[in-house]
Amino acid sequence: MAIGYVCTNYNNSEFTARAVESLNSLSAQKYVIVVVDNNSAMSSVRQLQELVSRHDNVTLLLNRENVGYFRGLNLGIKHLRARHPEVDWMIVGNNDLEFPPDFAATLATLRNEIKSHPVVSPDIVTVEGKHQNPHVIEGVSRLRELVYDLYYANYYLGLAIQKVARLLPRATERGDEREWKTPRHIYQGHGSCYRLGPRCFELFSELWAPTFMMSEEYFLSKQLSDVGFQVYYEPAIRVIHHWHGSLEKLPSRKRWIMARDAHREYRKYIKVFG
Repeated sequence: MAIGYVCTNYNNSEFTARAVESLNSLSAQKYVIVVVDNNSAMSSVRQLQELVSRHDNVTLLLNRENVGYFRGLNLGIKHLRARHPEVDWMIVGNNDLEFPPDFAATLATLRNEIKSHPVVSPDIVTVEGKHQNPHVIEGVSRLRELVYDLYYANYYLGLAIQKVARLLPRATERGDEREWKTPRHIYQGHGSCYRLGPRCFELFSELWAPTFMMSEEYFLSKQLSDVGFQVYYEPAIRVIHHWHGSLEKLPSRKRWIMARDAHREYRKYIKVFG
C-alpha cells in the first residue's frame, strides 16, 4: 500500500529531516511525503531544499505566509491527493515525529481492522516515555472547562494556573492517557498525528480549520461527529513525539495568545452552561 505523510514546518527543519529520515529508513514500503513550510526563515528553507535534494519522494511547498497548522496540512493533503491518487492512507501532523522500525508493518497488519475508521489516532509517546493518547476519552468536565476560561481570561492568571498545575500534577491531570493500552473510539485524539483513511476522503475534502493553531483536536472530533463518526484510538500504531519541537521557536506569550484565540472559537460550540 502507498502511504503519504504530510507535515508543516516553521523554522525547525531539523525535526522535519528527522521525521523524513525515519520514514525513509523503513524498508519494503512506498512513502510519498509533502512538507508544507509556513514562511520560515531562509536558513530553514535551505535545510528543507537540501533534504528534498536527497530524497526523491519528498515535495516541498513554500507558503508566502504562515497559514497555521491544519490549514497548512490541508494544502499538503490537496497536493498529495492531486499528484498521487494511489495514496489511500495518509499520516498527517507535526514535523517533530519519528516513526519506529515496525511502523509500516503494523499499519499493514491492521489494514483491514481499521479501514472503516475515517480517522485513527496512534499511540503518541514523547521521547521521555509519556503517552499522550488517548487525549480525551469521553469529554471534558464542567470544572475543567471553567478553569480553561480562567486560564485564557488573562495571561498572568494563565501563568499562575499553569504553575499550580505543575506543582499538583496528580490533582490537575485528566489521566485519560493512563488508559493508553486500550483501543477504542474516543472523543479527541492528540493533535500531533492522525492516520486519515479512504473513508475520511469520502466524507471530507479537507480538515476543518477555523483557527490558526490550537484546539484542532476538538474541531476534528466535531467534524467527524457531525457525520456520525468518532476518532478511533489504536495503540498498536506508535509514533515518537519530540513534544513542543514544533512550537519551540515561538515565545510563550505568543503561544498563549494563539491558544486563547482558539479557545474563543471553541467556546462558540461548547458552552459551559446552557
